[in-house]
Amino acid sequence: MTGKESGHIDHEAAQAVPHANPDALEVAPGTAHENLEGWIPQLASEEEIRTALEKAFDYRGDVTITRKDGSKVEGYLFDRRTAATLKDSLIRLLPKNGNPKKISVSYADIAALAFTGRDTAAGKSWEAWMKKYAQKKAAGETNIALEPEPLD
Repeated sequence: MTGKESGHIDHEAAQAVPHANPDALEVAPGTAHENLEGWIPQLASEEEIRTALEKAFDYRGDVTITRKDGSKVEGYLFDRRTAATLKDSLIRLLPKNGNPKKISVSYADIAALAFTGRDTAAGKSWEAWMKKYAQKKAAGETNIALEPEPLD
């Protein structure tokens, strides 16, 4: 067993490594989300279909899918499985109507897509919460806490 394996620390080498400021490391940029609420993308090409469905997968609200047969399904897109062809690729939705049965739709069967549901996480970043907290604190409020909002 080597000294390193047994937990020995080379103190000279450890001192030679510059130390990072932990406060600087704790600040990381957040993810910027597009405002997709109400957007109805064009689905003219295979690339447009794939791009729009990737955005729908990342969306935090309900979408409405219109199939090529004219039927519509509205719900939360929770899974997608991409393959080489549109026919072999599919999305899976949890229907808005409360039916526990998950619905699968092939990319090839999708005629239209609309971002119809409210983005439940819009405006709820840490920075937004801290701004509200600071305003409440400055107004003299006490017992300020994170409270969940109704999802509608």
